[in-house]
Amino acid sequence: MNLLISTMNDVPGWRVERVLGEVTGLTVRSRNVGAQIGASFKSMVGGELRGLTQQLQESRDQALARLVEGAQARGANAVLAMRFDSNEVGNGYQEVVAYGTAVVIVPANP
Repeated sequence: MNLLISTMNDVPGWRVERVLGEVTGLTVRSRNVGAQIGASFKSMVGGELRGLTQQLQESRDQALARLVEGAQARGANAVLAMRFDSNEVGNGYQEVVAYGTAVVIVPANP
């Protein structure tokens, strides 16, 4: 089953047949010591912190995969109003959550 994920509240050409409720995908990860050391040196000269960027992207991917699993388990074929949020949970721990509304959508004009 393919799942449509949209940051919009609706999908042009489709209508929401059923709202199944909020779904979330969450991950909490510790920062890689090597990436952290590299980031400390890089911050002195400026530029992208590639190790931390990669780590955050992996966290977002995992949170999104968990959101998809949760939506599919509820019978959804779409998630609307999807967002990401992140927080520092503790010293060196990063939380990333993906959340949205699980729905069943059907073509507006079948």
